[in-house]
Amino acid sequence: MPPYSGVQKQLISQFVNFTEAKDAVAAKLIILALQFLKAHRWNVEEAIDAYFQSPQGNGGSTSALNKIFDSYRDAPEEDADGIGIEGAMKFLGDIQVQLDEVACLGIAELLKSPSMGEFTREGFVNGWRSAGCDNLQKMIARAADIRARIPAEPDLFRRVYRYTFPLCRMQGQRNLQFDIAAEQWRLFFTPEHGGIQWNTPTTPWLDWWIEYLEERGKRPVNKDLWEQVEVFLRKTLEDENFGWWSADAAWPGTLDEFVGWVQAKRGKSSEEMEVE
Repeated sequence: MPPYSGVQKQLISQFVNFTEAKDAVAAKLIILALQFLKAHRWNVEEAIDAYFQSPQGNGGSTSALNKIFDSYRDAPEEDADGIGIEGAMKFLGDIQVQLDEVACLGIAELLKSPSMGEFTREGFVNGWRSAGCDNLQKMIARAADIRARIPAEPDLFRRVYRYTFPLCRMQGQRNLQFDIAAEQWRLFFTPEHGGIQWNTPTTPWLDWWIEYLEERGKRPVNKDLWEQVEVFLRKTLEDENFGWWSADAAWPGTLDEFVGWVQAKRGKSSEEMEVE
């Protein structure tokens, strides 16, 4: 095998272990891993998904997935292609996913849920088939994998985070109600719920952010603000003193005002912060 970096060797190993292509000898399986990883720019998640959708991967059994889907439908005689809240709660419990953890939203993103607590047949079957999961044990393993990867992989975290905005909106509304947004921020931005830590020993970022928005009247959250909060979070974790911040940058006005609010909270003016 040509020389590969340590990271690339780890990705090859991850691909081989996750796909579990037992019918291939070691050398053939490594070649297969390289084929898919190179084709997908060494993005192991995309490579694994592509493998399971290919003839080599065979995907998950569509008939088995339809059977699993049918077993969780709340009202089989009324909706042949939907799982409602009761069925969704039972299903999530069976694959060992809690409702109050980010992994629940990761599953919703994988299965393209149209709204919280609902699954469509198309999204359910296509999502699990692309993941190579056609029984509950494989789904449990995949859910555990998603749980572990969300806080560790920024791209996956961002994809799930952004999918949550349309997922949690009330029907017919363009924006996210404040109380719902605050609840989701508490999930995504605390490790206890499978997210990442925003509060730090020196600055309770998450607590201050919610306190600030409550003072402003708990206004609905639009899509741009929702998405930029996650970008803002990562910037603050890189430099809590706002060395990266500029009043001329294209941040949403709410975040610009929050910076001033934090500076005042710390006892420093905006001018003093910019000089630093």
